[in-house]
Amino acid sequence: MFVFLSKIIPPFIYPLGLAMLLILAALFLYQKKRIQRASLILAVLLLWAFSNRWVATALARSLEWRYLPPPELTGSPGTNTPVSDVIVVLGGATDSYQYPRPTVEVNGAGDRVIYAATLFKQGKAGHILLSGGRIDWLETGNSPAEDMAQLLELIGIPQEALWLETTSLNTHENAVNSWQLLSAKGIQRIILVTSAEHMTRAVGLFRHQGFEVIPAPTDYSVTQDDWNQLTEPNLATQIYNLLPSASYLSSVSSSLKEYLGMLVYRLRGWM
Repeated sequence: MFVFLSKIIPPFIYPLGLAMLLILAALFLYQKKRIQRASLILAVLLLWAFSNRWVATALARSLEWRYLPPPELTGSPGTNTPVSDVIVVLGGATDSYQYPRPTVEVNGAGDRVIYAATLFKQGKAGHILLSGGRIDWLETGNSPAEDMAQLLELIGIPQEALWLETTSLNTHENAVNSWQLLSAKGIQRIILVTSAEHMTRAVGLFRHQGFEVIPAPTDYSVTQDDWNQLTEPNLATQIYNLLPSASYLSSVSSSLKEYLGMLVYRLRGWM
């Protein structure tokens, strides 16, 4: 039930869903002109405020830059030493092989798979745990863990180095199920790979289970150059920064999802 509600309720809390509710309210309030007008104006302001580059970039950066690549994971291949027994990779980076896709494909978070392979080939850990199950009523195809395994094998990661956890349906279950699997093997120190925006919530959940976590964030959407350009005193740049964009609205919703997730998980005592 928690998984179902976590997918159904939040869209109406994000800017697009709230704006839709305000517009629907305006349609039913046609006899109350002042309230109807206020509802429509609020919907427009809400969409504009959360679909511009300033808000989207600032929100994303507030999450992504909490964790930067740690020193123990940097360096050139061949010069590194193991820092953990396992790299844990969270699902959400792939799309299953289904017609007309020619194979398993990566989505916007596909950097997780690439970075995990990079760390493995650098000798940072001897195994990779792929964590992620499929929500039957929402998704089709294989589990994210199985899809990631296929991609990693395609790029040269040996099958025997891969451990799969295919039942978790959210980040909390990623942490719980990974703990059950790894603690049985005597492993508590892990390298955790997920998107930078998602790392704060993931680290809190995994540490709560008892893991010693080395964060390995990837999939950054905001770089230092992006931030410098956003804040430069250029009229053309600043006009563009304030224009509404569907991509920025999507970015804001993604950031708000993380903040909402952290709030709910803390209230439930999971972090």
